[in-house]
Amino acid sequence: MIALGADHGGFDLKKEIKKYLDENEIKYKDYGTDTADRTDYPIYAEKVAKAIQNKECDSGILICRSGAGMTMAANKFRGVRAALGFNKEVAGASKADDDINVLVIPGDYMSLSEVIATIRIWIATEFKGGRYAERLQMIENIEKNEMK
Repeated sequence: MIALGADHGGFDLKKEIKKYLDENEIKYKDYGTDTADRTDYPIYAEKVAKAIQNKECDSGILICRSGAGMTMAANKFRGVRAALGFNKEVAGASKADDDINVLVIPGDYMSLSEVIATIRIWIATEFKGGRYAERLQMIENIEKNEMK
């Protein structure tokens, strides 16, 4: 199950992503926003991150204009590994090497076809494990010691 979230800057693109997910029978939950009215990205990053923490969803996709703020906000939550997926190669490598569970899409800098290709690769890519899992354990230790 994928948690979807977008601010006003990503609202229209989120609708297109939902069409792709529906057409491919990929399950998701939409955590907003539900309009193109101005809103604040941390609200939706938090909703998606908490859905992952609470195991309501396995992963998430966040959409805004640049992706930077969404990435920063989502990474404030333990167990969330968000990365800016500005192309399919980065999204695939981030999933394979770092097991990212939140893909952040910078909507102003990608075409719809690039976004769909990026999501497709991210969903299809498997985490490598092994030494990469050891690195994730190091990150979990940082979270445990540094996130109060």
